[in-house]
Amino acid sequence: MRRLMCLVMTSAVSFPSLAHEPGGINSAKSQTDAAFDLVHTHIYRDGNNLVFQQIVAGTAGVNTPKPTGKFAGSDVYSYVWPTSLDSDVVGFEPKSGILALALTSHPDFDDTPQLDENKDGKKDNDGGLWHSHWVVLTKEASCGPSGLKVRDIPKDMKPKMPATWPGVPLYIDSPGYELKASKDTVTIQVPLAAVGFPETFKYDGVTAGLKVNADLHDPLLCVSSVWDVASGDLSLPATWNAKDKP
Repeated sequence: MRRLMCLVMTSAVSFPSLAHEPGGINSAKSQTDAAFDLVHTHIYRDGNNLVFQQIVAGTAGVNTPKPTGKFAGSDVYSYVWPTSLDSDVVGFEPKSGILALALTSHPDFDDTPQLDENKDGKKDNDGGLWHSHWVVLTKEASCGPSGLKVRDIPKDMKPKMPATWPGVPLYIDSPGYELKASKDTVTIQVPLAAVGFPETFKYDGVTAGLKVNADLHDPLLCVSSVWDVASGDLSLPATWNAKDKP
């Protein structure tokens, strides 16, 4: 995993982390867009939920991709929490790659077919609104400097997928978790039961852009730009522990 993480850092513009505290990761401000410039990344317990939190230097969630009118070649903006959790805890095949929770916006397509986020009676037109995904990240040299993609599902293969998998040929889940983007902070609330009540796991924070392949073939969704990394080196230095106080 560490070698894979190093590939990501070749495209990241980030300053070293100020501290790796039990309460998360404090990060120095960088030259990236303030809406994606991480200053604090944290996962903590609130009742029966885990709260995945990122605080940025500017206004969180204010920037979203410009619509292009087509799926091929379109952009995805994201706030991401890479973890050491095994991919099978949320319903994917085990040991499939890096399991990460992501908050994403992509106005050119909708991948939450079970949800009507904008409450207009349609479930296929609100991809531009921020929403949550579990994704599995794997190494892919053709994705450029980041060297990462959301894992593809090859044709005719039927790997184990979560119940809320949106039916696209990717290791992606659309769980519909409660989320919030307000002022300088984004949060996603994940039920502890949804991740199997883990005793402990490690995590980091990333802000990144992804791009859909213009030719719509494998790799379908590459990490195209890494804007900031909470730890500075994607070493997953922070630890959530069930024994810690909420």
